[in-house]
Amino acid sequence: MSNSEERSKTLQHSAIDNAITGFDRILRTLNAGSTKARRPSPAKTEENDQTLSDEERRHAAGLMRVNHAGEVCAQALYQGQALTAKLPHIRQDMEDAAQEELDHLAWCEERLTDLNAQPSLLNPLWYAMSFGIGAGAGMISDKVSLGFVAATENQVCEHLEKHMKTLPENDLKSKAVIRQMLEDEDKHAQTALSAGGHQFPKPVKKLMSAVSRVMTESSYRV
Repeated sequence: MSNSEERSKTLQHSAIDNAITGFDRILRTLNAGSTKARRPSPAKTEENDQTLSDEERRHAAGLMRVNHAGEVCAQALYQGQALTAKLPHIRQDMEDAAQEELDHLAWCEERLTDLNAQPSLLNPLWYAMSFGIGAGAGMISDKVSLGFVAATENQVCEHLEKHMKTLPENDLKSKAVIRQMLEDEDKHAQTALSAGGHQFPKPVKKLMSAVSRVMTESSYRV
């Protein structure tokens, strides 16, 4: 076998491996309970919240369902970007960020279980949309891709800050999870900008906010 044939065969096997890995990630992202966090949930450091009323529990569950849907979107976004990123170190940055976001996904799932609630039924739709956006941004340029990460993470931080204010005062477990998520998401945004991410203009950010509102309002209820 010639060297060119060996390289072709290696590339073919690599593509197949990547496809299998990507499909496995999709299944783990969309199937509740299949995602395992590397870090323990911050909620474990807080006492049980038996004092929550039924209304408070429903509200907390709605907010955590929104946060979980956001993490599904983050997984799809990063996976789509990693697929089309042009520079190897950018691709690795996307994969590293996606791995850290898996912790958030698992924490939100655990919290929903504690609140006797389920993830959003619309998650497959959010995943497909976010994957397409991420892959499209990566195809344009790594600078646009990183800029989209930064803009998205900034919006996520805004949502999380609002949730911290509207959660029931004694829901310390949900607040502990959101507090750590806020720290991680802000770090992701700063990392993306430091790596050369494009600062999106205000009209683009407003459009992103409008789309985000549709997702959050729908996921809160369904």
